[in-house]
Amino acid sequence: MRPQFLLAIVALATIVPAQTVITVDAARPGPDIAPTMFGIFFEDINFGADGGLYPELIKNRSFEFDQPLAGWKVILPYNPSTGIGLSPGELSVRTDSPLNDNNPHYLRITALDSGYGFYNSGFRGIGVTQGAEYRFSAYVRTQGPTAIRAILTDANSHEIGTGTLSGFDSSWKRYETIIRASATVSHAQFNIFLDQKGSLDLDMVSLFPVDTWNHRPNGLRKDLVQLLADMHPGFIRFPGGCIVEGRRLANRYQWKKTVGDIAERKTIMNRWNDEFDHRPTPDYFQSFGLGFYEYFQLAEDIGAAPLPILNCGMACQFNSSETAKLDEIHEYIQDALDLIEFANGPADSPWGKVRSDMGHPAPFHLTMIGIGNEQWGPRYLERYKLFNDALKSSHPEIKLIVAAGPSPSGKEFDELWSYWRAHHADIVDEHYYMAPQWFLENSNRYDQYDRNGPRVFAGEYAAQSTGAPVNPANRNNWQTALSEAAFMTGLERNADVVRMASYAPLLANVDAWQWTPDAIWFDNLRSYGTTDYQVQKIFASNTGTRVVPSTPHAEAGLYTVASLDDRTHELIVTAVNVSRDARPVQLQLSGISPSGMAKVITLASADLTAENSFDHPNNVVPITSTLQLTASTISVELSPNSVTVFRIPRR
Repeated sequence: MRPQFLLAIVALATIVPAQTVITVDAARPGPDIAPTMFGIFFEDINFGADGGLYPELIKNRSFEFDQPLAGWKVILPYNPSTGIGLSPGELSVRTDSPLNDNNPHYLRITALDSGYGFYNSGFRGIGVTQGAEYRFSAYVRTQGPTAIRAILTDANSHEIGTGTLSGFDSSWKRYETIIRASATVSHAQFNIFLDQKGSLDLDMVSLFPVDTWNHRPNGLRKDLVQLLADMHPGFIRFPGGCIVEGRRLANRYQWKKTVGDIAERKTIMNRWNDEFDHRPTPDYFQSFGLGFYEYFQLAEDIGAAPLPILNCGMACQFNSSETAKLDEIHEYIQDALDLIEFANGPADSPWGKVRSDMGHPAPFHLTMIGIGNEQWGPRYLERYKLFNDALKSSHPEIKLIVAAGPSPSGKEFDELWSYWRAHHADIVDEHYYMAPQWFLENSNRYDQYDRNGPRVFAGEYAAQSTGAPVNPANRNNWQTALSEAAFMTGLERNADVVRMASYAPLLANVDAWQWTPDAIWFDNLRSYGTTDYQVQKIFASNTGTRVVPSTPHAEAGLYTVASLDDRTHELIVTAVNVSRDARPVQLQLSGISPSGMAKVITLASADLTAENSFDHPNNVVPITSTLQLTASTISVELSPNSVTVFRIPRR
């Protein structure tokens, strides 16, 4: 815990009154709360896609990494001088007559005798579950051997599953079989053997769970999607932030290369591959098995509005700051126009047909697009204007989200906001990775924003326990989560200004992360939501449709917001107590005749350093109780360091 934060909590605790009155006037409903108020931000960082949400178990399945045999090794290589080892042979990566132009490399296996074998190490190992089925597939052509045998083994080289592909000929074809695991192993090894002499070519070697989200053949990891669905997000922003920009424009995210046949999606290096000296990940690439079609499908599955972010002709300004010339921007703008057609166009339009052919004839109902990520400066504004002119003339129904730079204040921030106000931008994306105390002090940040100006998207935020971002010592503890909860009351209370908000980053592989803190942590078999995740979930699941006046907003360590939910006919009151002491509170409700039972949801921990973990995923989770209602004045006690939601039936 940071000392200054502890002092602030102690100071607040000394001035807590004997009883605080929270007043709520349900008779004067205020601005509507957008259905998109609290959503999720996804970026392929921390092995969030390949090795995470996209559950392919084979790393470098298409041999397109910078080191084409990354992830692949020979089993007990033959030593000709001693004659020790399995049968001799050779692995070589070739490019003549490839599977397709986007996937130019493939593996040629030459066995000089039967029994030659090699293996894939997976993404920090391969996780399999006893009784579960896995689809082993590959594109194969042969110059001799007509079968390959695959064996899953545990850490002691014991066989835990096997399957065979056979019937090959001299042309590229896809073959598959099902392997059933006989044991649960978090770090299994996937071995392939040739039992005949000769040469055989392999590409797109895959081991994929059969049991995916919604049982799709190219589906997503079930437990991770379930955690997302449980948040009830209003939107999902994809494919991320800095990954949209790329370190260079050649490495930017290009959505058209992520749709269609997965065997024809071009693998590129992930921009987080070598970004941080403290966490180098030279094996971090993007296969795009999780592409824009799958993102739209995920949004639809979990009831979230899709929010794609597109490159505006600028690479990351923290890296190369490479910028496309103004006369080259038409290519980027056309990508945006074609994306709208891909998402919303009829099935007989050129890009609507691509969507339809992939299995979704109906539109995805896209309503907003982000232009750039964290850009700033005159170059960004010049390029945005070209996007705005083209998109607004063709698709005025699409809202455009624009950047406010990487910081929540400062020269670049102020200059951008001045421009956005003058040019009536739709929604401005603000980011804040700040100390917990900043979030407490800024719960009223939007109270004074211009009600007639552009709306706000709190697109990336997370309290940094060390006070600084990109610090591997940052923790997902109750201190950070509680400060975010206090801040979020101000987001919801200012719903006429703030229309969207999302914590970032979303996912992190415990064995392959680059950035902390993160909302959800996972390994090869398990996952859990952090304390910060639980705060996001409790707010997104308990947001009404209209704000109503309430006091106090932020007083002596108490932060409140209230809303009416016209869908469930309830009054929702959220109170965040950042005091280390229990707090007697009197709810004074007007404009409502409460009766019956109120639902009370409490998320609390007396220990500000408390964290959830794989072994203790429920260390800090919501507890639900009920409260008998007999009058419009209700006396309750708020737990120390707590978020409490009251859902009160109304007549």
